[in-house]
Amino acid sequence: MTTTVLPPAQTPATTGTQCPQALTHYDEELRAVLAAAADAPAPGGAHIGGFAPAWELPAPGADLERFFAPSGISAHVLDDDGGRRIGLLNLMHNPRTRTTKTFASLVIVTRAVAHIRRTGEPVMIVTPSSANKATALRDAVLRAHESALVTPEQLRIVCVVPSGSTAKLWHGGLAVDDASRAANPLAVLRTEQPGDVKQLARAVVDQDAQALFADTGIRLWHSLDLRNYMVADAVRALFERDFLPAGARTHAHSVSSAFGLLGHFHGQQWHTGRQWPGVGGQYFLVQHLGTPDMVASLYHGRFDHRPSWVSRDGLFHQDQDPHFPQVAHDPGEQLDATFYTHTPATSPRMNEIIARQGGGGVVVSLMECLQRYPRIRHMLAPHGVHLPADPRDLREWSLVMALTGVLNGIDRGLIATEEILVHGSGSYGAEDFRAADPRHLRHIASLDDLRQVVRAAAA
Repeated sequence: MTTTVLPPAQTPATTGTQCPQALTHYDEELRAVLAAAADAPAPGGAHIGGFAPAWELPAPGADLERFFAPSGISAHVLDDDGGRRIGLLNLMHNPRTRTTKTFASLVIVTRAVAHIRRTGEPVMIVTPSSANKATALRDAVLRAHESALVTPEQLRIVCVVPSGSTAKLWHGGLAVDDASRAANPLAVLRTEQPGDVKQLARAVVDQDAQALFADTGIRLWHSLDLRNYMVADAVRALFERDFLPAGARTHAHSVSSAFGLLGHFHGQQWHTGRQWPGVGGQYFLVQHLGTPDMVASLYHGRFDHRPSWVSRDGLFHQDQDPHFPQVAHDPGEQLDATFYTHTPATSPRMNEIIARQGGGGVVVSLMECLQRYPRIRHMLAPHGVHLPADPRDLREWSLVMALTGVLNGIDRGLIATEEILVHGSGSYGAEDFRAADPRHLRHIASLDDLRQVVRAAAA
C-alpha cells in the first residue's frame, strides 16, 4: 500500500489575530482536558460501548507537530452593523477539508495512534458522516501516515455516508491506488433517511468488532462520541481567552447537533473551573428548514414545531415567528446535506445552556441566504475567505448560513450583545476541491453489505 504526500496545510493570507497550530499551542491543556474526558459521562445519553482507545495523545515530538499543522485558528472583524460588531472565528484553515471537523479528527486519530504505539494492535475507525466528517477523518488518517506516526497497515478507516451527500465527498490521498481504497473504503448507503448511516455504523461495530479482532487482530472503533468533539473544540474557548478581549459576546454557529458550541462551552468550563463559567458567552443557533429541530425545541419545546406558511407569487411567506424564515422557496427545502440530524440528543443540554447563559437561534432559508450572499461575500473577501461569485457553485453553506442568521437576528432584535462572533465551521466551492470519483465509492443497501466492506478492508 502506498500513500501520496499532499501539500502541507497553509494558513491563507489574512488580517486578524492568529494562532497557526492551536492543538500544538495548547498541547499541555489539551492533554489535561483529554484525561478528564475519560471520567465524564456520555453526553446526551448516547450509546458508548465497545472498544475505544485511552484518552491520551502520543508523546510530543516533531512528528506530532507536523500532524497538528492544519489546526490553525484566527479571528477577524468583519463588519459593524448598526453598532453591532460582527467577528469571524476562522476554523477552516486546513485546505484539504476547509471545515472545523479537522480539529476533532486530528484528536481522534492521535488517540488511535497512542493505542497502536502502546499495544501494537492495529485500529480501524468506523464512522458515519454526512460528508465533512468523512473527509476530515480520512485526511487525518492520511496525515498520520504522512507524518510517520503510524503505517497504513496499522491505521485504517471505513466511512458510511448517505447517498444524498456524495457530491460533497472529497478525493484524497487514501484513494490514490486500489490497495489504499480497499483498506479505507467510502461506503455510500442508499437511503431516503440520511440518519440511517448512524444506526448502520453503530450496528456493524457492536455486532462484528469482537469476531473481527479474533480473526484479524484489528480493533474496530466507532468514533462518534461527542466527547471527542467537545475536547477538540474546547481549544476555541482557550483561543478566545488568550487572543480576544474579555467581554459579553454572542457565539453564532450553524448547527446540526451543536457539537462545536458544546465544545466551546466545555472549554469555558475547563479554564474557569466553573460549571457555569459566567464569562459573558451567549450562544446563537442557526439552522436550515430541512432540520430546524434545535431552534424549534428551544422556543416551542418540541422538535416538530413549524410556522404556518402562506403561498404567494410562487414563494412561501410567514411573519408570525421571527425565528423562522420570512420567505422561502419550499418550507421543507434541504439547503445543505451536511445538516442532516433530526431530534438531536444534544438539544436539551443546549436549551439549558442558552437558558442560563443567554442567546437564541434562528432558521434560515435558501432565499434569505441568496439575498444576503453579495454582502457576505464582500465581508469575507478581505480576510482570506473567498466565496464563489455564483452561489450555485457553493458546496458547503455553513458559513453563509451562520452569517445570514446573524444578520437576520440583528434585524429582528434576536441578539442581545453588541459583539457577535461567528464560528466559521465550513465553506468551500466547486473549485476548491476535487470530488470523490464515483467509481471509488462502495454502494451498500444493508448491514450485511457494510459488514462485507469492513471485512474486505480488514483483509
